[in-house]
Amino acid sequence: MTTLTPTSPTAHQLGWFARAELWLDSKGKGAWIAAMVLGFILFWPVGLALLAYMLWSKRMFSKSCRQMKTQLGPMRSVTQPSGNSAFDAYKADTLRRLEEEQGKFEAFLERLRDAKDKAEFDQFMDERAKKSEERATEA
Repeated sequence: MTTLTPTSPTAHQLGWFARAELWLDSKGKGAWIAAMVLGFILFWPVGLALLAYMLWSKRMFSKSCRQMKTQLGPMRSVTQPSGNSAFDAYKADTLRRLEEEQGKFEAFLERLRDAKDKAEFDQFMDERAKKSEERATEA
C-alpha cells in the first residue's frame, strides 16, 4: 500500500494546504504543535485556527499523524487501477457513460442557447418590422 508523501508527484497536484498538511503529518505531532505555537506568536487567529483544526481533525488525540494517514488509506486518482479487474471495468464503464451524458447535456444546452438566441432575434426583427410599418403609414 502506497501513501502520499510531500515529495510524491501526486502531492504536487494538491493545493498548498493539503501539501502543508502532508508535510506536517510526515514530521509528526510535534510539528503540528510547533506550527500552532508559531501561529499564535505571529498572528493569534492563525494559531487559533490551527488549534481548532487539530482538535476538529482529532490530530491532538491520535497516537500519530502518520498512523492516521495510513489508516485513511492512500488517496487514489480516478485513473489509477484499484487492482480489482471487475471494479476497474465497472469504473471505466461508468466514467465513459458519464462522459457521454455530459456531452449530450452540453449539446442540449447549446441547442437551448441557440433556440433562445433565435427567439430573441426573431422578436427583434418583428419589432423592427412593426416600427418600419408604422413609419410608412405615418408618412
